[in-house]
This record gives sequence, structure tokens and C-alpha cells, in this order.
Amino acid sequence: MNEKASNRIHQEGIGKVVGRQRVTMQDIARAAGCSQPTVSIVLNGNDAIKISDTTKARVLKAAEQLGYRGPGTIKPSLERVSTENLHVGGPIAFIVDNLATSPESANAFDGIMQAVKSTGNIVLLAETQNDPIHEPKTISYFLDQGVAAIIYACVFTRKVTVPELLRDAEIPVFLLNCYSDDLSIPSVIPGEIAGGHTATNALISAGHTRIGVITGELHMECASGRLQGYRNALANADLPFAEELVVHGDWLPSSGYRGTQQLLSLSNPPTAIFCQNDRMAIGCYEALKENGLSIAEDISVIGFDDDEVARHLSPPLTSLNLGSRAMGRWVIEQLFHGPTGQNQRHPLTKLECELVERDSIGPPKKNNNY
Repeated sequence: MNEKASNRIHQEGIGKVVGRQRVTMQDIARAAGCSQPTVSIVLNGNDAIKISDTTKARVLKAAEQLGYRGPGTIKPSLERVSTENLHVGGPIAFIVDNLATSPESANAFDGIMQAVKSTGNIVLLAETQNDPIHEPKTISYFLDQGVAAIIYACVFTRKVTVPELLRDAEIPVFLLNCYSDDLSIPSVIPGEIAGGHTATNALISAGHTRIGVITGELHMECASGRLQGYRNALANADLPFAEELVVHGDWLPSSGYRGTQQLLSLSNPPTAIFCQNDRMAIGCYEALKENGLSIAEDISVIGFDDDEVARHLSPPLTSLNLGSRAMGRWVIEQLFHGPTGQNQRHPLTKLECELVERDSIGPPKKNNNY
């Protein structure tokens, strides 16, 4: 572990406590070169999501070297919440696997809070970190408190096995940014394939015909969906798909930097790059500037997620809004005005990822030999 990481007092995660310091999953993610959700999946033995043996070995090695200890090292203490003076119907519980690793969960929670302002309900929040012991305890706790509804959320889009406690609950349950096989519970996710199509089409509409893409971790549905949307947009425009233009990243700025360098090294480099999230676009910007290239004038860039940082880059980054707040508002709208029965099949709702146009896209240069 580097000196900066070892001297920092961590406030999140479950790890090895040394005085007031602890090793977190984010530390492991940095050491292993992957995302924190991937670390969480590996360390918690979640076999529902397929991760390569190489990545698993890298995560486990990093965890061992950093001295990480498994879930349960720190036992959370839950204080009983008084429900006196609450709005009729009781509080709403929002249970999420990871809250602090990315802004998406916080934005979804913000959307829920905005929507309940007119209902008088309060919202109780809990993070489980995919812990197979802590999660059922959290669900049981909320059910014992008599919550009016439970929103079960994931930080990245995926299929989940719905806990039996939720299936048996006699209150409305919703899945946010996740879904089950049988669709027996109302679920909402972003339209990732359509979003990838929209992002790529924005570059095609600007005149680009050779477009690179830097993906996230492809075992995640958001990454594979955005890549499928990229391929669909090329096909619809009758443009060939070139494997050399697809570079695999891990959502972090460093992989955006490396991926851009790889694309620029091609004998026929792209005139535009689609970064599958805004953090990789940060690294992409740095690589382009180091190579003396002007963004939008020499090469166009589009991101995804519309993070706060997108509007502060130079030039401001065109991106796709993931719609996390809209998903939060959708759940509350369904709770008060939609069907909530859990013994019926509910259509999987996919919300549009809106294009947010800024200044990082321009027409291609006639000569792109940088």
C-alpha cells in the first residue's frame, strides 16, 4: 500500500482496523487495477456475476498483501428508530449495495428525496456492501420497524437474486438499477444499449466515421450494453465495426489515458472517442493534450454518466445523463400511483439516458494523421 493510502484515515468500507486506520475495498481496487464493485463481488464470493479468474486472482492477491480482512470484522450497531410523529404510512427504506464508490447511488437517493417532499414520508438509508450477513439483517431490521416500502438498489446495473425476505414482504418492494429473472417486482434501470447508441450517433451525426470506444469492465451490464449500442449505431449508419477501435478499460481515469494512447498509436487512429464514463474521459483528455491535440478541433470526445466533473473540463464534456435521479423519482411515482402487487409480472422499465451537449464534439479534420 502506498504512503498516501496507508496514512489516510478511512471512513468507508469494512477492512482491517489498525488504530483508526483501515484497509478498504477502494485501496484494493487501486492496487488490483479494477473497480471497487468488482472487488466487492470477488471478496464476497458472489458467483452470479462472471469475473475472469485472472481478475479474481489479482484482487485476492492485492487483498492479502494489503492485510484486508473479510466481512464481519466490524459489526454495525443499529439503533432502534422511533416512528412517532411520522406521516401515515411510515418511512420508506432505501437499501443499496454501495453508496460512496460513485455518485449514481447518491443521485438516485436524491431523486427519491425530491419526490417524497410532497408526500410527507421520510426515507431511511442503509448500505450493505453486498455483505451476505449484513444485508439480511438490514432488511429484517427495516421490516421490524414497519416501513411502508423498501427500495432495493445496486450501484451498477445487474440481474439480482431477490432476497427471500423481500419476496415474502407484505409491503411494496421496488428494484432500482437492478432486476430479477421473473420480473415479479417492479424494476427500473437505465437504457444502456440505447444510451450507447445515442452517444455513438452523436459522433456520427458530427461527421465521424472512425470512432474509438474505451469500455468499462465488460462483465458489467452497463459496459456491455453501451458497447452493444455502439455497434448498433455503427450498423445503422452502415459503418464497419473494427475490433482495433475497441479498448478495454476499468472505469478509472488511468484506463482512459492508457486507452487513448493505444488508439492514437494506430496507423489509422480514430477521429472521435466514446468513453463509457466521464472518469475515463478525464484520462482521455490528458492523453490528447499531452499529444498536442485540441479536443473537438482535432479529435472529438463524448463521455457517459454526466458527472459533475463533465461541465468543468476544458472544453466542457458532452455526455449522457444516466438518469439516476429520474429512477429515484420513478420509484416514488410507482409507489403512490402505480401497481405494486408482487405476484404478477411487471415490465422492466428502462429510462432514457439523455444527451447533454457541450463543447467536446466537432466535425472531423480532413487529415487525421496526427
